[in-house]
Amino acid sequence: MSVVVEREFEFTQQDFSMLAELVTKHAGIIVMPEKFDMFYSRLARRVRALNLANFKQYCDLLSAGNEEEFHHFINAITTNLTSFFREIHHFDYLKSTIIPGLIKKNASSKKIRIWSAGCSTGEEPYTLAITLKEALSADPNWDVKILATDIDSNVLETASAGLYKEDRIAGLSQDQKSKWFKRGKGANEGMVAVSQELKDLISFKRLNLMESPWPLKGPFDVIFCRNVIIYFDRETKEKLVERYTDLLSEEGHVIIGHSESLNKANARLKLLGNTVYQKIH
Repeated sequence: MSVVVEREFEFTQQDFSMLAELVTKHAGIIVMPEKFDMFYSRLARRVRALNLANFKQYCDLLSAGNEEEFHHFINAITTNLTSFFREIHHFDYLKSTIIPGLIKKNASSKKIRIWSAGCSTGEEPYTLAITLKEALSADPNWDVKILATDIDSNVLETASAGLYKEDRIAGLSQDQKSKWFKRGKGANEGMVAVSQELKDLISFKRLNLMESPWPLKGPFDVIFCRNVIIYFDRETKEKLVERYTDLLSEEGHVIIGHSESLNKANARLKLLGNTVYQKIH
């Protein structure tokens, strides 16, 4: 016996297919059929906010080229799951191996450039900033810059503000908490603010990875693109990894998520272990 789901708005398979195609075309994300209910739940609020009668009207609005609504659409669909020091082994490796190597390699320029591609609400780039500050504490005169990009303008606003619920930093050491965060007062009770010292290292920018060309020059010593390529098909993934590699400095590193693999997507990268890759030529 089939179950009839009562919905506030009519949402047909045709509507879903069209919206899925838009996501794939403009964001490169492959949408599986089981995302039908997720699309409805996330986009019903947009249909409601626009006082539309059904999803067909919403599809028509997007098809007509409403740029403002298209941003809302992409923001609603893209998934943003992150935390401070997520997959901590990557930051341990950065601190113990990559940064000491860069200190020797870039001794004359004293510059380090890192890109957090798909930075979500900012926990990853702020973790990178903490790691760099700690690793370079003996010589704070290094010129360090972190570029943090995401397709979702809403999460970038959160990232730029650097204001988080206090429980988000529960896993950090007491020293890290007191050094890099300030407790909120009054209206911000229960919140913590990232220190200006960390903010000064990071530039937050909106970027759709499907754009060509990218408005970045590089080269980058390290590119973090964790839990990003998992959403792309093989052809898109290979092109993306090729573009990442082009922007890497000599012997630079690409770091991806634990559930991802480049599957020989680029012959110019070698796997060092724990989803850390290095440019070899």
